[in-house]
Amino acid sequence: MERTLPPLREGEVDPDPLAQFRVWLDEEVRAGLRLPAPMLLGTATPAGRPSARTVLLNGFDARGFAFFTNYESRKGRELAENPRAVLLFVWAGHARQVCIEGPIAKLSAAESDEYFRGRPRDSQLGAWASRQSAVISGREVLDERVRELEERFRDRPIPRPPYWGGYQLTPETFEFWQGRPNRLHDRLRYRLLEGRWRIERLSP
Repeated sequence: MERTLPPLREGEVDPDPLAQFRVWLDEEVRAGLRLPAPMLLGTATPAGRPSARTVLLNGFDARGFAFFTNYESRKGRELAENPRAVLLFVWAGHARQVCIEGPIAKLSAAESDEYFRGRPRDSQLGAWASRQSAVISGREVLDERVRELEERFRDRPIPRPPYWGGYQLTPETFEFWQGRPNRLHDRLRYRLLEGRWRIERLSP
């Protein structure tokens, strides 16, 4: 039996997509979603070869959507060469998805430092231990590296690795998708045109 949801209507959503995103995110949090929220990050090489992975949304505001990672990872290399990305939130419990596209840039060193200081110590060690996306010979390589780092940083704060930090995606489009019966889903797209958000309905 298909789940019937109230229709998603242009006149009933917030004219600001960031505010509409917050409404839906708050509903997910009340339903049990834990923050930071997982999201799919899609990147591509300049030649168009795509890749995707799940990262955590660490915050969002009028400037954009932020997450933190290793700059030398596959995604970091692709973003350095092709600084555009897509974010996808899938909230199956409410039969909803939000897709956000736009250019992406690194956060400031100060913002990355501040976030890194607030991470658990084990996560700080992990950021130093992992050369993300690089081939290694086995799990023991990581375990040994962590033991070395525990000794190196014993009894003192752990600084942020120079190859680790934040990114921020600045939205140019949002698409809010909500499931409906018979696959006639609701799809509302916001596009930023001449400084204003325009809402368009897309065929399912």
